[in-house]
Amino acid sequence: MATGTTGREAGTSLEPAGRAALVGKGWVQGVALVMLFGFFVMGILAYRTYTASMPEPEQVVATDGTVVFTGEDISAGQEIFTARGLQQYGSIMGHGGYLGPDFTAEYLRLATENVKEQLAAGGATDVSAEVSEMFRTNTYDESTGTVTYTPEQVAAFEDIQAHYAAYFGEASTKYGLPPSFITDPEQIHDLTAFFSWTAWASAAERPGHDYSYTNNWPPEPRVDNTPTADLVVWSALSLVVLIGGTGILFAIYGRWSRKIGWHSEEAPAISFKQPGEVSLTPGQRATAWFFFVVAMLFLVQAVLGGLVEHYRADLSTFFGVDIARWLPFNLARTWHLQLSLFWTAASFLAAGIFLTPFIARREPKGQATLSYVLLGAVAFVVFGSLIAEFFSIHGFEWAQDSFFLSQQWEYLDLPRFFQVLLTIGMFIWIAIIFRGIRAKLKGEALTNMPWLFFFAGLAIPAFYAVGLLAGVETHLTVAEFWRFWVVHLWVEDFLELFTTVMVAYVFVLLGVVREKIAIGIIFLDVILYSMGGVLGTMHHLYFSGTPVEHMALGAAFSAAEVIPLTFLTVEAWAFMQLGARQEGRNDGPFPHRWAVMFLVAVGFWNFLGAGVFGFLINLPIVSYYQIGTALTANHGHAAMMGVYGMLGVGLAMFALRYLIPAPKWPERLAKISFWSLNIGLAWMVFATLLPLGILQLYHSVGEGYYEARSLGYLTTPGNALLEWGRMPGDIIFIVGGCVPFLWIAWLGLRHFRHGTTSYEVPENPLYEEVEHTATTRWGGGGSTQR
Repeated sequence: MATGTTGREAGTSLEPAGRAALVGKGWVQGVALVMLFGFFVMGILAYRTYTASMPEPEQVVATDGTVVFTGEDISAGQEIFTARGLQQYGSIMGHGGYLGPDFTAEYLRLATENVKEQLAAGGATDVSAEVSEMFRTNTYDESTGTVTYTPEQVAAFEDIQAHYAAYFGEASTKYGLPPSFITDPEQIHDLTAFFSWTAWASAAERPGHDYSYTNNWPPEPRVDNTPTADLVVWSALSLVVLIGGTGILFAIYGRWSRKIGWHSEEAPAISFKQPGEVSLTPGQRATAWFFFVVAMLFLVQAVLGGLVEHYRADLSTFFGVDIARWLPFNLARTWHLQLSLFWTAASFLAAGIFLTPFIARREPKGQATLSYVLLGAVAFVVFGSLIAEFFSIHGFEWAQDSFFLSQQWEYLDLPRFFQVLLTIGMFIWIAIIFRGIRAKLKGEALTNMPWLFFFAGLAIPAFYAVGLLAGVETHLTVAEFWRFWVVHLWVEDFLELFTTVMVAYVFVLLGVVREKIAIGIIFLDVILYSMGGVLGTMHHLYFSGTPVEHMALGAAFSAAEVIPLTFLTVEAWAFMQLGARQEGRNDGPFPHRWAVMFLVAVGFWNFLGAGVFGFLINLPIVSYYQIGTALTANHGHAAMMGVYGMLGVGLAMFALRYLIPAPKWPERLAKISFWSLNIGLAWMVFATLLPLGILQLYHSVGEGYYEARSLGYLTTPGNALLEWGRMPGDIIFIVGGCVPFLWIAWLGLRHFRHGTTSYEVPENPLYEEVEHTATTRWGGGGSTQR
């Protein structure tokens, strides 16, 4: 255990002033051009979202002028929908949970069937044609903000209102919801109004066009909702973009492969410092608490994922326990999704704090205290928001319409109070980072690694904060636009950027690559990811009531997102060999075998989960039939856990390797955790989610989208068998993956004060350059002298 500190007083800079830029202006111009283009077009799309989305009427009236419901009722229903966690149970316009129905598609089906029966009872001769014409006729009067329903549509609304009163008022847990979930007649009316509005927009033709506000989604032959020309054409053109872009990438790579990507011919001969030889700062030692909390949250999140899956396999009970009374499906899924964001983000925050002293070669006094304050703030947000979501979903009267307790949109579920606190917390984190590297930044060009590290970190709170524009009272289409800035742009572009910077910096600090090469990789990835990633955000908004240009741009640019993932796959072998190629004076092993293996897994799942599975569902014609099915969950699990989950664990393993004394390091547990997490994830994907998603897609095309999303179809014997087949994978993932990782994190916490503590860091903190060389393998075991 350390008894003191070494090194000069904090605040002394060890860096020469004015280090020149290590990359040419061409890289900077390329990034600037891509970003300016992407966000300029996004600005235009934002304007179109506000001005040309499906209208929210001020009131819906019967032909005699009687008010059926108002715009205030729609907004109130929308707020109830989010507050009670219904978007984590079913979906609206395709987005949300997958156990309950899509309420847009369900209302449209129930309404058309109801009207059909009324017309048939009235002696109509061509009932199907009359139903289609009634629902496709756009009765919205822009001057008065009024939509007019026919007498048959009004009667259908009343009957469907009774249907939802019975459904949400069910006195049992047969639907995976608490007993008597929603019984207030006014709330049932407002919820039905919200569903009715979205169903109206999905059938009523957009002025000047022969398709609805939602581009004829959902597929519903009763209102002649069939694929539009845009769906087919942009699906084909996006394939052309993918094939052409990949060809261009390989042509460029073939020409300049020795100058781009992971390569190490310029790297010096080095000897890796073993963990016991590396002095750590107080702030770095404080991250042991972060990683232990990360591991605990990861375990809880995985267990909740198992519970969510059990609901789909057996909706009645949890092995005889009626758990839905207190932990219903929508609450379990809310916590499962929120914790996936919390623990990965916390790992990134901790890794940033851990790397900062290595980058700056010093640590200001007080960083450890600030880190503990940040940890306390994170804990308050995490546990406070989870408790608030419990109260909101269960509908305690005193918790309704509360800034502190009322749940928000899916993915941004935490109440607005905690959203604000989380955003502030992340800005505090970047302030801690800035405080740690401020002296280093003074002597660096803006394009060098320290500034790139800071800018990538700053983008995390900045783009998460955009989600605050998606309030529960915001027009649904507008809220979806800003919500997916977080779901997609924040996660798939700027977290990807931070990932690239972190991984590159780890290899620079280990001496594996020169800083100039790492900077080139970062700029290349920024360009490649942002070319598709920024405008690719729109692939989430094909059917959300936006004008058709959102689909056109979303389809084309989301196809381009696969191109950089293909490049990373080509580069995977070079990436894997970076550590093995290094040469050292002795036969000491490479200390980060499993951290690097997790980074390799990130590359694999990035290509498969984000690339292959993401592209599968992003084609407009495929998305038209599958949105909200198991194929969406398949992509989500493979991409979120496979990329950010594996990265979060990998970064923790990197830091814990230095926090745990070398004799105490559990190499075997690290190996078991790595393989169990990857095998368990692969099992989830290939044994259940992918085959079930394909079956749902087939059923949706052949029988209907409403049928493919129904509980009746999900609970058929064949599908139930697929759901049960996921259990071995979940057990492997939780017991073999999460539990060993938690034990390793506990060892880090138990021994985090062990070793030498210093406020100053040597020039090469993790390696030494040597003159005489000997080949060293990652796993150790000997060397070959030259």
